[in-house]
Amino acid sequence: MRFFPILTAILITAALYMLTFERNSLILMAGGEITDQVEEGYLPAQKSEAVSVQVLISKSRNVESGIVVRGRTEAARNVVVRAETSGLIISEPLLKGTEVRQNQVLCELNVGTREVKLAEANARLVEAKVNNNAASRLAESGYGSETKATARKAALQSAEANVKLAEKEIERLRITAPFSGLLSSDVAELGSLLQPGSECARIVKLDPIKVVGFVAETEVDKLSVGTFAAARLANNKTVSGKVTYISVTADPMTRTFRVEVDVPNPERSIREGGTAEIFINTAAETAHLLPQSAMTLNNNGELGVRVVEDGFAKFYEVKIVRDTIDGIWLSGLPDTVEVIVVGQEYVIDGRKVIKKYQE
Repeated sequence: MRFFPILTAILITAALYMLTFERNSLILMAGGEITDQVEEGYLPAQKSEAVSVQVLISKSRNVESGIVVRGRTEAARNVVVRAETSGLIISEPLLKGTEVRQNQVLCELNVGTREVKLAEANARLVEAKVNNNAASRLAESGYGSETKATARKAALQSAEANVKLAEKEIERLRITAPFSGLLSSDVAELGSLLQPGSECARIVKLDPIKVVGFVAETEVDKLSVGTFAAARLANNKTVSGKVTYISVTADPMTRTFRVEVDVPNPERSIREGGTAEIFINTAAETAHLLPQSAMTLNNNGELGVRVVEDGFAKFYEVKIVRDTIDGIWLSGLPDTVEVIVVGQEYVIDGRKVIKKYQE
């Protein structure tokens, strides 16, 4: 009784084998013809049933691309004003945050004996002039030597130099602001003794203010001085300016290049040391604005989109130019193209499609 089920299984296996591996032989035995030729210009996938997809007609446009980097704000100038001579401060101190003008007095030192030294230098200058005139007349008349006349002239020049030194020493008693700005520290207190190199005050200039970022070495060549740039600060305020400096040497630790953007700050509302997200324009590119869902991967793992050409699907590898809330800008496509936005995952290159247009 077990013989018939075994025989049935053997016959079924043989039939499946003939249908699967000996199909051409069966067709010939039945008097049919084998047609393994593919029509010229078509792939096997093209002869299968067409797939319905939705397409979007897209035309390329010029789009400004850019580089986004993290950075910080820096003052245009930040200087420590120091004393060039010693003396006691006799001026009232200014408080930090005070706005100062260029050449405004910050610290004034006690004159001490400097005026006396200036008077002495002037007296010696008068004496040197008299001696020089007398020696010159005697040398011209033949009653004096040329050597003595030259020595008197040298003494006159030395006396003149001493007068200038004494005057300059008095000028150094008034320490002034080198530029207009804000005091970032209190001025040295009244009665304090300053020595050469001692700090009088610190001044910062915040208009314009610099927004500084560090760009990777793979992208720095895309930038140029004078390019438009925008920055978003920590308080979500957006400011704009132009690139004024691009470093030619990389940071040895990060291999990035310093980029500076000058931003107008007339009200000094932007503070130094704040974080900023900087967007720097690069050269405009031709790209298509498409929905992100249109992108897909091919069998090689390459990012791209599928389009319809002559009724058949075709894959194009693309490059992301810019990402926006309205879609994504992609380059690498023809100027006008029918992009598959629905159904691109169900077709391959050469597959015949039935397209429905989407606005």
